[in-house]
Amino acid sequence: MAPTKKPQKATKKEKVFHPESRKAGQLARKQLRKFKLAGQASNRSKLHSSKADFYGFFFHAIPEERGNVLTLSELHELVADIWLTRHDEELEEERAARRKGRPKSTKEQKLEQVQLREAEEYRTGMEVPDLTHPDNVALYRTWDQREVAFLQLLRFIRISSSKPDTAIVSKPGKHPSLVPQQEFSGAMDVEAGA
Repeated sequence: MAPTKKPQKATKKEKVFHPESRKAGQLARKQLRKFKLAGQASNRSKLHSSKADFYGFFFHAIPEERGNVLTLSELHELVADIWLTRHDEELEEERAARRKGRPKSTKEQKLEQVQLREAEEYRTGMEVPDLTHPDNVALYRTWDQREVAFLQLLRFIRISSSKPDTAIVSKPGKHPSLVPQQEFSGAMDVEAGA
C-alpha cells in the first residue's frame, strides 16, 4: 500500500484589518496600554528596589548592643564614612582600567553622578530613619526588608553635613507607639464622645 498523506491541520489565519479601521485603532490602543503598564511596573520595581537597598543599609547598621540606638554624631559618621563612600573602590577600579587619554566609561560617569548627587543631598539635608529614637529602632527591627510600604510607619529625620548638631523630624511616623500620648488619648476621647 502506498503511504497515505495525513491531512494537515488548518492553521488559523490572523485576521488582517484595514490600517484606518476602528478595529485596528482599538488593537493599537490596547497594545500601547499594555506597553505603558509594563513600563510603569518596571519603573516602580526599580524604585522600590533602590529604596529597599537604602533603608536596608540603615537596618543593618543598627548596633546589637547599647540599647540599639545611635547618637546623632554616630549617625553622621555612618552616612559620611560608609554610605557616601560605598562606590569608591568600584570607581577606582574603573579609573585604573581606563587607559590614559581615553574618555570615561559609562559606568564611571554614572558612579560619579551618584556620588555627587548623594553628597549634595547630604549637604542640603538627607532624610534617614531616626536611629536615635528607641521606639523607632525597635519598630524598625520588625521590618522584613522587602515591603517598602512598612517604612511609612517609621519616624524619619533630616540630617545635614552643614549642620551636624541638628536633626529635624521630617516624618513623625504613623505607628501608634511613635505618636505622642496626649495626641493619641485626645483622639480616643473624641471618638468615645461621638
